[in-house]
Amino acid sequence: MHGRPPEMAPETTRERPAMRRLLALKRLLGATPRPIEFQILGRVLLHAALVGAAAGLLGSLFFAGVEAVQRIGLESLTGYVPLRAAGEGILGERSRPAVFRPWLLLFFPAAGALLAGAISTWLAPETLGGGSDAIIDAFHQHRGLVRKRVSVTKAVVSILTLGSGGSGGREGPTMQMGGAIGSLVGQVLRVTDRERRILLVAGTAAGMAAVFRTPLGAALLAVEILHRDDFETDALIPAVLASVVSYSTFIAFFGERTLFAHAQTYPFVPEHLPLYAILAVVVSIVASAFLASMRSVQKITAGLRVPGWCKPGLGGLALGLVATPVIVLIGPRLGQPGQGLGILGGGYGAAQLAIAGAEWFPLGWRGAELLALLGVVKIVATCFTVGTGGSAGDFGPSLVIGGLFGGAFGRAAQLLLHDPRIDPGAFALVGMGTFYGGLAHVPIASLVMTCELAGSYDLLVPLMFAEGIAFVALRNRSLYHAQVATKRESPAHRDELIFDVLTGVRVGDVLVRDRPYATFTMRTPAHEVIEKAAAVAWQDVFPVVGDDGKVVGLVLSDVLRMMAANPDGSSLTIAHDLMVPPVSVNDTDSLQRALEVILEHGLREIVVLGPDGRIVGFLDEAEITRVYHSTTARTK
Repeated sequence: MHGRPPEMAPETTRERPAMRRLLALKRLLGATPRPIEFQILGRVLLHAALVGAAAGLLGSLFFAGVEAVQRIGLESLTGYVPLRAAGEGILGERSRPAVFRPWLLLFFPAAGALLAGAISTWLAPETLGGGSDAIIDAFHQHRGLVRKRVSVTKAVVSILTLGSGGSGGREGPTMQMGGAIGSLVGQVLRVTDRERRILLVAGTAAGMAAVFRTPLGAALLAVEILHRDDFETDALIPAVLASVVSYSTFIAFFGERTLFAHAQTYPFVPEHLPLYAILAVVVSIVASAFLASMRSVQKITAGLRVPGWCKPGLGGLALGLVATPVIVLIGPRLGQPGQGLGILGGGYGAAQLAIAGAEWFPLGWRGAELLALLGVVKIVATCFTVGTGGSAGDFGPSLVIGGLFGGAFGRAAQLLLHDPRIDPGAFALVGMGTFYGGLAHVPIASLVMTCELAGSYDLLVPLMFAEGIAFVALRNRSLYHAQVATKRESPAHRDELIFDVLTGVRVGDVLVRDRPYATFTMRTPAHEVIEKAAAVAWQDVFPVVGDDGKVVGLVLSDVLRMMAANPDGSSLTIAHDLMVPPVSVNDTDSLQRALEVILEHGLREIVVLGPDGRIVGFLDEAEITRVYHSTTARTK
């Protein structure tokens, strides 16, 4: 019976429960979403550019669709006159205003929201609400998968909601539309889960960049919004490229201009930093109130015993009942009959008012009071629209609310301190970025985006200061349910973290030491090999050592069982005849390396060698499994 024994049959491996776990772990690690490798980066960027072009085109059509429906429906039928930001309109001003019909304005938002709610419920219920939460959830929980119908459905229902006066932004819907396009491209091209998630993020950035004209801020927002305290760094470059392509596509149709007009410069005054600190606290309080109101409306809406498709319509009706009296009472007193003052729609005109004022805008305390009043009404209007499931974004209204209260604060500070260096527009812009940045936990993105919106980085220092305060103040509040704290809490990165743990742990940290074990020389008789092996119950792999004490081969327990079953054939057999080539790892190797060796050779345990090449212990499959299970338990 001289010569090497045959290799173990595959059935032997399948009989071991621990080995089955390790095989599953190997499959898991084989699909591990490592950081994007250089060789596939070009492919991902090409796909991201395709996503950006598609998102830019759809975003342009969506932007024009909202404007057209608002002009044909809301403005022509009800006589509503929208208050616009300097860079917002694309259809120009009406030659003559229509007759204002407040009785029709009462019900017009409800009609659009009701139709949109029916379409959403029928085709894609995930398009109800703002859309940002749905994209965040798709990234973390659904492998970046979004149904193909979502992009078009979201565009249609958002056009109906916003075009009929729903209080919400265009950016939330375009984020979901862009993310859906990214997911669709990934599904069509059959990329990996990791690449599809990156394309979803790139599409989200592209959707935002298209209609908001903030390519860098949109890219940063897309990688920052997924986590409360982390960034999706692998997706940053694809997101930047998709944003640039989408932005370029959009401005090819509508031109290059910033959304808001503002003062020529905002000089930095160090003495005003305490004022910005107080502003950050005030804005944080208002943001908390806004979030509490939104959650209350969502809770009440969920408890209504009515069909789900009609709940957005009820929100639209409540919006009309709140907004119409305000428009009727305030507009004529300001010489602006039928003027919505930013209550309906995105409300960017109201933020523009806080930044730069207007000829008809009242000075002094009346102006500050008007801005604060509009901020309160905008909170209520947005809660009625988005909180009931209306397909409108919460990003735009958040900026507007922050801008209104920031402008009111700046005017009040100017009146109280009599400091001519105080520019209320600067406080409006800082309030704008601080409100959303703190509430959505995206301080870097909102900072850059505010500067891009204004076309100026003069306010960079006050924005950084206020954003930092709001980030701490709003630490335990988040605008988005689906947002997770860090990558560790995200199922999208769970396998990656397990890989990192196995790679980062040394074999020497977990191997079995200081236990007596059996070794043989090459000349040890087979019967003695069997006797010594039987005396060591825990050992499964038996090293054969040379005269220098180094391992020259292994005797496996499967061979010993076979020899024990046929004792007559072992009289002339020695350990040299039973052994297989040596298999070992060093105590400085990683668990990942040890796992690969164990699975490659079908072992239950492996010999561990020290720096001098001699045995220092054994690593059992159970030890690797224990590390694996403890890691998954912490990341669940």
